[in-house]
Amino acid sequence: MQIQNIHSKIYEVRGQKVMLDFDLAELYEVETRVLNQAVKRNIDIFPEDFMFQLSPKEWEMNSSQIVMSSKKHRGSAYLPLAFTEHGVTMLANVLKSKKARQTSIAIVRAFIALKQFALNYKEIAEKLHELESKYNTHFKDVQQALDYLLKKDKQKVQQEIVQTERERIGYKNK
Repeated sequence: MQIQNIHSKIYEVRGQKVMLDFDLAELYEVETRVLNQAVKRNIDIFPEDFMFQLSPKEWEMNSSQIVMSSKKHRGSAYLPLAFTEHGVTMLANVLKSKKARQTSIAIVRAFIALKQFALNYKEIAEKLHELESKYNTHFKDVQQALDYLLKKDKQKVQQEIVQTERERIGYKNK
């Protein structure tokens, strides 16, 4: 199972990275109905920070980022369940097949890769900010030095003009 395939099924809902029941059912090669029944029979191992049901507004808002092949099979009364990384791990305990265990491992690896990418991105962003701050200061110093030299040269040129005697223009009295 490719991690990219799993990554495409990870969404952000309520500020959390989650996978939806119909995508998980596809990965586990079971019907969504079967997956949801197994979850309901073992609801005690799925607290709210492991799994929650999307609200109608969330379902509608996320329809642009989620491929809705499942929407035609699901009425508005049956909103999808969203599973966090920990909820996905618990699904392997509920489904108990070899395929479920292997799929859970692949999904957890995908979540880990996503976290590592986010951490690397954060580190890169911080280093970029640090470099910008450092070099902006250097460029500011260079700019000030250039401005000073230009002012100095301009003043020097003006002084030389004043010091040199210019030929008068106009009528000359003899």
